[in-house]
Amino acid sequence: MAAASNILYLVHRLPYPPNKGDKVRSYHLLRHLQKNHRVFLGTFVDDPDDLQHLPTLRAMCNDLHVERIHARSAKIKSLSGILTGEALTLAYYRSAGMRQWVKQTAAAHDLRACVVFSSAMAQYAQMLLPRVPMLVDFVDVDSAKWTQYAPAHRWPLSMLYRREGRHLLAYERAMAALAQRAYFVTPNETSLFLSQAPECAGRVQSMGNGVDSDFFAPHPRRESPFAAGEQAIVFTGAMDYWPNIDGVSWFVADMLPRLVAHYPQVRFYIVGRSPSPQVQALASAHVVVTGTVPDVRPYLQHANAVVAPLRVARGIQNKILEAMAMQQPVVTVTSCADAIGATAEQGVLRADAPEEFVQALQLLLESPAKAAEMGRQARSYVEHACSWQAHLSTIDSCLGNAGAVRTGGAGA
Repeated sequence: MAAASNILYLVHRLPYPPNKGDKVRSYHLLRHLQKNHRVFLGTFVDDPDDLQHLPTLRAMCNDLHVERIHARSAKIKSLSGILTGEALTLAYYRSAGMRQWVKQTAAAHDLRACVVFSSAMAQYAQMLLPRVPMLVDFVDVDSAKWTQYAPAHRWPLSMLYRREGRHLLAYERAMAALAQRAYFVTPNETSLFLSQAPECAGRVQSMGNGVDSDFFAPHPRRESPFAAGEQAIVFTGAMDYWPNIDGVSWFVADMLPRLVAHYPQVRFYIVGRSPSPQVQALASAHVVVTGTVPDVRPYLQHANAVVAPLRVARGIQNKILEAMAMQQPVVTVTSCADAIGATAEQGVLRADAPEEFVQALQLLLESPAKAAEMGRQARSYVEHACSWQAHLSTIDSCLGNAGAVRTGGAGA
């Protein structure tokens, strides 16, 4: 058996605990890398509550370098990008301390490759080229996400978001061209990027998300968090994230009143950490904003229906995979459903207009037996098609050929 190689892994947000979309993927990628490699992890912490988890994460790595990000000061610092003509995201995550640690790590260890999670971290891997090959997991086309945000916001944010979309796309193209391989979470994201960066053909491929179907599994002894007699419709996610905020706001404004008129016992549960003031303001007799919960599984298992009304979202939504693994059908927009690939019979119901959401939810609320069968098919689908190991093994061939054994440091 070949000796384990050294991998530098750079992540924009602490990949533990895996309690939100990007952290779920970055955590499982870390677990995958550590199976056959020695991992040197550099990352940022933007949530003080995550600091308690550093010992757990440190035990998973050969070395761990963590730097704090304070959102307010980082946002102010990011505005320097306007003067330098670069994406604000890069300045937001720019750190002399991180740069120095990367240089020292490259000098002290023979690195087979640098795996970058999120485009913002490529600025640290770039300085090690060409001696240390770079593999970039973009996950989504983030530049397109910023462009999508713009119409939903007023000036000056609309202007800043459009600018960020343009400048970040230019950076994504440059980094993909330098990378040995770049990854996106779905074939649709891959195609979108290549339509804007045709020069990167041959360097870009898809690497899907998975779900831990052993953890996300229904259990007969798991108690319901809901009151007797109510019909609970559930949404899960980080509630300081704009696509989630927009999604639940849309549902409460345009779908929930129609449902309550027919089903007075309906209550919409918004389950997730850090609810923004806009989300908190949605709370009412028919809307429950839980904030952080110790475990989302009881909410998913005992829900009468699960929704993901995400008008502004990209790639595979872990929240949908987790609900499917919990044996729940999910009503979501076509773009999210297509990213997963399951049909209505396999537990993913497509709805793009309010009336379509209402019709789909009426089916689930009025036909519990039908909903239960769709839920069983949903779990079967993710068990067979959404294994983390199957998806993340895509990166293994590049790590195995990411450069010959070198002597000496990488320098920069």
